[in-house]
Amino acid sequence: MYVHHFGRTFAADRTSGDNRWMRRLILVLLACALMPVGTAAAEVRPPGLDRPLGTEQLSDEETISRWAFNLFPGAIFRKPRITSGGIGKLRRFTEDRQFEVYLVLASHIDSEGQTWLRIRVPRRPNGTTGWVKADRLSRLAVVRTKLKVNRTTLRATLYKSGKRIWSSPIGIGAPGTPTPAGRFYVRERLRNLGGKGIYGPWAFGTSNYSTLTDWPGGGVVGIHGTNQPELIPGRPSHGCIRVPNWNIRKLARLMPIGTPIEIV
Repeated sequence: MYVHHFGRTFAADRTSGDNRWMRRLILVLLACALMPVGTAAAEVRPPGLDRPLGTEQLSDEETISRWAFNLFPGAIFRKPRITSGGIGKLRRFTEDRQFEVYLVLASHIDSEGQTWLRIRVPRRPNGTTGWVKADRLSRLAVVRTKLKVNRTTLRATLYKSGKRIWSSPIGIGAPGTPTPAGRFYVRERLRNLGGKGIYGPWAFGTSNYSTLTDWPGGGVVGIHGTNQPELIPGRPSHGCIRVPNWNIRKLARLMPIGTPIEIV
């Protein structure tokens, strides 16, 4: 199984689980401390900007992108106004019980001075975006990395500030279960997934969902190592992206949460 529900097989990474969960709790508490105090434009200042947010693009998904934790329950709207209708709700956790993050694309100030953020929503159909009130999310974090996956050349390349810093041959989905194309992002980093070699030493959960709608946990497309390196490069999976173990270890040192992913 290569498109999978990561969380139910994550038990082996909890050998020092108390420490890991304590670190995650500290991260959330820190995010709370840095969160916007309110929703007025003058109160929201993302890193890297010395001025309040306006109506503007926040992520180009190439050389600079911004993401945030979900701190409070809230609806996701079609447009930056409540009357536009909801398309879902913010989630606190991923399918794997990791803290959910959202890639933030743009901001908008409405006629009442309310700050809204446009986000990528990890759900089907792939590519869904929506708007949330800024006070639902933590202060924005910045990443300057981008992962590009080429399904024709069977190669993935990581860029930082537009410069290539990592590249690897990969395995992708078979013709009957292809790896979906589009724009996505890294939602979670999982080490020693399930304690078995099938996923290698590292796995990254993405906002991409496979064509297998009945897969347990919804069919999250992952990027992970493998115990079958002889099948790389190739098309052996149910949609996930396989990377040789020696190269996934390098990727784990270079690719943070929130990194945009482009699959072509």
